[in-house]
Amino acid sequence: MSTDSRRLARALGHPFARADLLQQALTHRSAGAVNNERLEFLGDALIGFTIAEALVGRFPHADEGTLSRMRAALVKRESLAQLARGLELGDYLRLGAGELRTGGHTRDSILADALEAVLGAIYLDGEFNRARTVVLNLFRASLAQLNDAHASKDPKTRLQELLQARRRPIPEYEVLTVGGTQHAQSFTVSCVLPDDGRLSRGEGSSRRRAEQAAAEAMLIQFEGQVAHG
Repeated sequence: MSTDSRRLARALGHPFARADLLQQALTHRSAGAVNNERLEFLGDALIGFTIAEALVGRFPHADEGTLSRMRAALVKRESLAQLARGLELGDYLRLGAGELRTGGHTRDSILADALEAVLGAIYLDGEFNRARTVVLNLFRASLAQLNDAHASKDPKTRLQELLQARRRPIPEYEVLTVGGTQHAQSFTVSCVLPDDGRLSRGEGSSRRRAEQAAAEAMLIQFEGQVAHG
């Protein structure tokens, strides 16, 4: 293992027994057939599970939707790229000539993918508990910033705050259908963003619950856009 690689391994807190795994994790597909894509796939799953486990333990009363949103915020591309920059990961990457010319070592997508690949390599080099510890150490500060307020706000409030932060108009809710008997009604409500027409639907035993479900669905749309944008 080169001196540079050993420095990165120390920053990660994992001395690699197999230096080839770390080199593969740092090799972008533009630089060769043996690259980090498969390790990236593995690291993505590792991060998702480890953060999900940490959030379940930290917020025992949060529902599934809230936990999903918190996880999405922690593991989105921009967050992973920021962690990669803290490790100066871009300095270690092996990129093809085209990516080098266009500054690929600073691009969020490449940095985020490389971080996932490095964590996947740690898993293969050591064991799950070792890789889990490295992930938790990397995300320690981000996890510490979360508090019960993140878990206690209802979906409509979170959606409205998100839109206001982006200087967008608040959503409009409309009851689409009311079904069931008088004592067991079922409401279907739409949530529409007036500036771009994006729509989601939710169902519930009351109008309020249906509106919350529709807001929840809209928040999930936003998270998907951030994750894949």
